[in-house]
Amino acid sequence: MHRLLLLACLWLLAAPPASSIFQRPTGTPAPLHLQYLLEPLHPTVHTQRGATATLPCVLRSLPHNYRVKWSKVEPTNYRENIIIITNGLYHKNYGPLSPRVRLRHSHRYDASLTITDVALEDEGRYRCQLVNGLEDESISLTLHLEGVVFPYQPSNGRYKFNYHEAKRACEQQDSRLATYQQLYKAWTEGLDWCNAGWILDGTVHYPIINSREPCGGRLLLPGVRTYGARDKQKDRFDAFCFTSALQGSQVYFIRGHLNFKEAGQACRSHGAAIAKVGQLYSAWKFLQLDRCDGGWLADGSVRYPITIPRQRCGGLPDPGVRSFGFPSKEMRTYGTYCFVGK
Repeated sequence: MHRLLLLACLWLLAAPPASSIFQRPTGTPAPLHLQYLLEPLHPTVHTQRGATATLPCVLRSLPHNYRVKWSKVEPTNYRENIIIITNGLYHKNYGPLSPRVRLRHSHRYDASLTITDVALEDEGRYRCQLVNGLEDESISLTLHLEGVVFPYQPSNGRYKFNYHEAKRACEQQDSRLATYQQLYKAWTEGLDWCNAGWILDGTVHYPIINSREPCGGRLLLPGVRTYGARDKQKDRFDAFCFTSALQGSQVYFIRGHLNFKEAGQACRSHGAAIAKVGQLYSAWKFLQLDRCDGGWLADGSVRYPITIPRQRCGGLPDPGVRSFGFPSKEMRTYGTYCFVGK
């Protein structure tokens, strides 16, 4: 009996304390140990371009002489740009987001940030920081836009853009330079492109699904190949652009044998504009636009979107936006794709 009692005592000493017996399931992240800010239930907020999005930040209590500061981490330099500062009674907006942001303030503990008319450049990581002397604390949230990445090169051939020209070219096509995360996600979804291109942080990459000789060789595994950081002024590559769905927009095709000038006139006569490359990719990705007809676009290229691959529409096995390149603008061979925004 004494031996059984001794074993029982030893077991109790070795057992974990009662508070730790019911442990968090494996894989559940540890709490942030926040004193004043509530941990967000969903750290990623999904939205669309043109929509209104709210990034939640709610206080547990209101400490004396506190401030709440919202900032955005910029992917080009990893600096935090202040967006808004509030003390609960008054607030001040900062930077280019200033006209489109406000505090939701649905109750006195609510410091959530609302962004109206969400733009491509709004995607990224945001920080809500409670500033209270030695007890500062913060939470991070990500604003995510569903989008599509596409490679882009000008009419005069491959590897013509320095970084600044690539950035401008994407913006002219209703898009922006992709981030590495966006390019990587596009690769996982099937983007396979042998030409290297600039991305937003000034590095150069190319995504390969099918390893082959002209693209680093057959022995290299599939992946996002990298050239690293390059000289933004001197080095020249293509561009990887990112665009997203735009609420209330439409892309449609006008059939005809039109030259480039007539294509633009045809769209304007319907109250529309000739579509940009990013707008065609967005319609293909999000509106399932599927046409076997080549059509002029605003940059002078001729392309067509294929959602359901078939032999008579290029014969390629995968969906995508096919290209005829940049034919002479005097050719009367193609129709045109038109864009109507909201």
